[in-house]
Amino acid sequence: MKVIIAGAGSVGRSIAKELVQSGHDITIIDRHPSAMKVASVPEAEWQLDDACELTSLQRANLDEADVVVATTGDDKVNLVVSLLAKTEFGVERVIARVNNPKNEWLFDESWGVDVAVSTPRVIAPYVEDAVANGRLATVMHFHSSGAALLQTTLPPKAPIVGLAVSDVVLPPSIVLNAIVRDGVPFTAEPDLTVEAGDQVLFLRSAEAEEDLDIVRELIGDDASLESI
Repeated sequence: MKVIIAGAGSVGRSIAKELVQSGHDITIIDRHPSAMKVASVPEAEWQLDDACELTSLQRANLDEADVVVATTGDDKVNLVVSLLAKTEFGVERVIARVNNPKNEWLFDESWGVDVAVSTPRVIAPYVEDAVANGRLATVMHFHSSGAALLQTTLPPKAPIVGLAVSDVVLPPSIVLNAIVRDGVPFTAEPDLTVEAGDQVLFLRSAEAEEDLDIVRELIGDDASLESI
């Protein structure tokens, strides 16, 4: 897979390091000579250029890219790169970093962004996971489908405790996906019994918001849904 990363800062270099280890073809673009730390990811192609310029992206062969990742520390730059990648080069998948949460509403299809990644939203699920005992928390959103992964750790008095998975009645829009018990993941097989202390994972569709009260009742969560 050919991936072009705009922004050679710590975020861009970290992404590049991970992807080259998986055998992907990586090009990193940055307009600052000081950012050209080629030795940090020697397997990647490095290009000293302004990624907001159409000619720079042409030199990077953006028309051959499977994915473009805009990771600079400037939201305006990330939006321009995303828009050019999608409208001028027809890149199938464009991922953009959101630096200021107040700008997150801009990072959508109208600016060519398929997936917007905000640092607070990346960190928040880990915080939710630490405090999700008896509370339903959204830990992952799937942008293309609108679906989401929810989780909670069951307290002893949760109504679902003691039930077999086959006896857990949920609306069609929500699936009991898996159970993690003592650090070991289990597929939610029909004959598996739910126990106190289980970390239970639910997968919901984009239309399932009104059905979440059913899940809250099962886990004993009478508070509002904690979401990121």
